[in-house]
Amino acid sequence: MARRIRHTHVAEQLADAGHAPSEWIDGDWDPGYRTAQSGPRLVHVYYDGPGEADQLAAYTTLLQNQGLAVVPEQQDRGGRRRLAVTRP
Repeated sequence: MARRIRHTHVAEQLADAGHAPSEWIDGDWDPGYRTAQSGPRLVHVYYDGPGEADQLAAYTTLLQNQGLAVVPEQQDRGGRRRLAVTRP
């Protein structure tokens, strides 16, 4: 059973590795990562901007090297790609 995880912890891991968070500017997202708490044991990570697949792959490698379990997902009906992150 996965253990509790906070989206702030995942965001810190990404920031410490030099990745920039996304910001809402002038009605659109500035390129970067976003984390969202999706329950006590699940965090979703998104990338806003060009090169989404490459950035999510880089985040996957980074987070897995930090000992986190990462599964790529895609939202229903052809929605956004994202990463599901848990603690093993």
